[in-house]
Amino acid sequence: QVQLVESGGGLVQAGGSLRLSCAASRSIESDDVMGWYRQAPGKQREWVATSTSGYYTNYADSVKGRFTISRDTVKNTVYLQMNNLKPEDTAVYYCRMRNARNEYWGQGTQVTVSS
Repeated sequence: QVQLVESGGGLVQAGGSLRLSCAASRSIESDDVMGWYRQAPGKQREWVATSTSGYYTNYADSVKGRFTISRDTVKNTVYLQMNNLKPEDTAVYYCRMRNARNEYWGQGTQVTVSS
């Protein structure tokens, strides 16, 4: 069982920045696909960004150019740098680890962007 612990959420004004962290309880392996998702009140959980080995990244259109996902395999941590935040980015943000065998989710961290 892998534990994923998110941190870094909080309250920020529109236009501000936050960096979310997702610490894994074991090494992030080359076949682990790491992703960030978010769920706003009353809405379904949606995909935000993905990072695979080889530094491949992909982003939802709504965050492209503003968010950056990265992984630090020494610290077993995945980050989501969020710049130019908008009120519509308000949500609980979740980290996900997926490979051919299993899927794991963190408990989430709240991000609130005020206008």
